[in-house]
Order: sequence, then structure tokens, then C-alpha cells
Amino acid sequence: MKFTNITYLCREIMEFIISHKDKDSKARSGQITTGHGVIETPVFMPVGTAGTVKGVHIPELKSEIDAKIILGNTYHLYLRPGIDIINKAGGLHKFNGWDRPILTDSGGFQVFSLAENRKLTEEGAVFKSHIDGSKHLFTPENVVDIQRKIGADIIMAFDECTPYPCDYKYAAKSLKLTHHWLERGWKYFNSTSPLYDYSQAYFPIVQGSVYKDLRADSAKFIADLGADGNAIGGLSVGEPTQDMYDMIEIVNEHLPLDKPRYLMGVGTPVNLLEGIERGIDMFDCVMPTRNARNGMLFTSEGTMNMKNKKWEDDFSVLDENGTTFVDKFYTKAYLRHLIISGEMLGGQIASIHNLGFYVRLMKEAREHIKAGDFMSWKKTMVGKLNQRI
Repeated sequence: MKFTNITYLCREIMEFIISHKDKDSKARSGQITTGHGVIETPVFMPVGTAGTVKGVHIPELKSEIDAKIILGNTYHLYLRPGIDIINKAGGLHKFNGWDRPILTDSGGFQVFSLAENRKLTEEGAVFKSHIDGSKHLFTPENVVDIQRKIGADIIMAFDECTPYPCDYKYAAKSLKLTHHWLERGWKYFNSTSPLYDYSQAYFPIVQGSVYKDLRADSAKFIADLGADGNAIGGLSVGEPTQDMYDMIEIVNEHLPLDKPRYLMGVGTPVNLLEGIERGIDMFDCVMPTRNARNGMLFTSEGTMNMKNKKWEDDFSVLDENGTTFVDKFYTKAYLRHLIISGEMLGGQIASIHNLGFYVRLMKEAREHIKAGDFMSWKKTMVGKLNQRI
């Protein structure tokens, strides 16, 4: 289906330039230009669910981790502190002090994870707040309005994230609803304007569970919109890892080459490298911070469980290859003590380390794509990353 005769009001096209392509895979490096700065791709985006990346200060995100873009969560911000508060502050950038790009999801994943507390209709999704049980309605249109007020540089279409497993009939019905909502959301987005002094981009989301024909149909449908970028949703929800990789390959056969591709909610360091090989440009996941709070560190030599007794009297620094201040300042023994004791500082230290590692891994991937040896580097790294230290 072709989309034509759409009126654009106060909308600037987000710029995406591919600077290098890998000769042995579909990996590429480039730059996304937004009103809040340039994002080098491939990129990992730390998740700031409620307007904060848990346990990490904004100055640390910038100076130590060097994140170029973070996420906000529409569902959580809508419920608390409330969109009117964020709007009065002048948008999320001014509310939390982050002056680099922000991406917001549409709240779809959170709404549909409520299961017993939501109902889907042609109009949208009725759901009950997990905070106080109050009833709310998300539609393709009001989710655009909400994200306009949040002021994210990149906003997402409202979709249904299908569970895994689900049968073909359900996945097909869900995809039809997602596409119906997308048509409405896309039309509404293009009839409205940003509320602040910079442009916003709108990303549709490919769905279709693990069914090849549904994924291909969805990717073709979305490619026809000509949006500023495109996302792949509904993966890393319990399906076998190889199924995820297969779906990425199918979808990327149809998504436009000259637009950024965002794989939502993925994942491990190995997942990221496999995604890059298949042509993905953008990633996000709560894993670096969630696992950090449970004592797991990701490093270039493998993963470390800091609860293990072997670190009890290891007074070496956290990571000789690390680039954040925590890597050279704190010892493994001290971090283990904090984690075992349930001290908040333990989760903070581990979160800074893990996010720093993820951001550094993406930087190294970009460098090897530019150098022309991405695949040999990736093979070596995957071998190391799969190890338990």
C-alpha cells in the first residue's frame, strides 16, 4: 500500500547518512542528526524508563559513559509525574537536564504486558494503571500528543507487541490492528507540529511474531510510508535466539537501506553484534542496568558474577580495559562486598561499568566497520563475550 497526499506541518526530515559499509556483511556505520545533536551508529541507547537511567547521574551518562542518546518510557512518564508536569517544564530534556537526543517508546509494550488489566479495541487500548488502578485509554493519536509533550527527538508508533508464543491466527489479527493504528498515527503525526523549538521524527514498528510472511508483509507496509526511520518490535520476548536473527534478516530485506533501523529491547552484547552484522543501527535494552543491580558485569573478556566467592579477596581493579572512572577506581572485592550487602552504591558502580562497556562495544564496532575487518573482529569478540569469567 502506498501512502500519498500527506500534508506536512512544521516537520523537518531527520537526517541519516551512511558513511561506511562492511564488505563481508550488512553492517554499516553512519550518523543520525537530530535537533539535540549527532548520533554515531551503530548505537546503544541506555534506557531511562521514568526519566532516569537507574542509578546513574546525567553528568556520568555524558562524561563517563558518553551516551549520545537515551530512552524515555511513555507509559511510565504519562502515569508519573504526568505529562502536564513535563510539558510545564518545557519537555523531558529540561525536566531531567539531558541535552542530547531522546527517544520515547509509545507505551505499547508496557500496556500489553499488563495482560489482565487492559482491553484492545479498534480505537486503542484501555488499561488500568499499575500504580492506583485508574483507567486510561491510549490511541494512536493521543500517544502522538503525549510524545509531543514529552519532546523526544524520536517518537514511536503505537502498536501491539504480540506475546511469545502466539499462534498464527492471533499474530495475523494483531498485525492487522497494528497496521490500522499505524495509518492513523502516521496521518495524525503529519497533521500536528512539535511543541518545542526542534523537530521530531516518527518511527513505525514492524511486527508479525516469528512468522516469516507476516514479518515480510509488515516490513513492506512500513517501508511504503517513507518515515524517517523504522523499528523492529516484538522480538527478544522469549523466542529462540536464532528465530530472532531470522526475523531480522527477513525484515531488513524490505526496509529501506537509507533509513536507520532500530531493534527494540535487544539485548546481550552478542545479540548486538549479531544485529549489526544483519544491518541494525540502533539498540536499547534494560539488561546492562538490570543485570548490574544483580551483580553481573559485562566485559570484553566475558561476564562476571560479582556474587561469586572468587572475587571476595580479589583486589584488582574492575576492568583494566574499561574507560569509566569506576573501572580503575574500585576493586572487584569491594564491589562484591557492596553487592552482597545490598548497598545501593554497588548497583550504581556496576551500572556505570556495564553501560560504559555497551557504549564502548558499539564504538569499537563502528571502528572495525570503517577499518573493513568487522567480521573477523566480531568472531573473536563473540567467542570472548560468551565466556563466564
